[in-house]
Amino acid sequence: MIAHGVTPILNVSNFAESISWFERLGWKKLWDWGDPPGYGAVSSGKVEIFLCHDGQGGRGKGSNTETFTSDDNDKGVWMSIWVYDVDAIYQHCLANDIEVTMPPTDEPWQVRELHIRHPDGHVFRISKGIDCGKEE
Repeated sequence: MIAHGVTPILNVSNFAESISWFERLGWKKLWDWGDPPGYGAVSSGKVEIFLCHDGQGGRGKGSNTETFTSDDNDKGVWMSIWVYDVDAIYQHCLANDIEVTMPPTDEPWQVRELHIRHPDGHVFRISKGIDCGKEE
């Protein structure tokens, strides 16, 4: 098999609020389907994520406040999103009421990483290789 792309599908409890959350993060709604909409997509650059109201996967946020630890109620998806400026995105998240569970941190695996969490428990590892340059 040769894959040409991967599109994650996130189970969300409120489709409209999830679209709004991604828009606060700086993403754009691509399309939606249904009346009222319950399925659709958001994008950032060439990256797309599908959102499905009450279906296609798990969701859930436990009582923990950190994302490298978990409890039995954590059912959300984890994703790495690779960017050029983790610190700028951190500041953007703080200014736009995005839950940050780990501020930018230089990890021993040579990645600078920020963790944010969607209201349904999905965790996004916003990452950049420490030795990576700016976008060309």
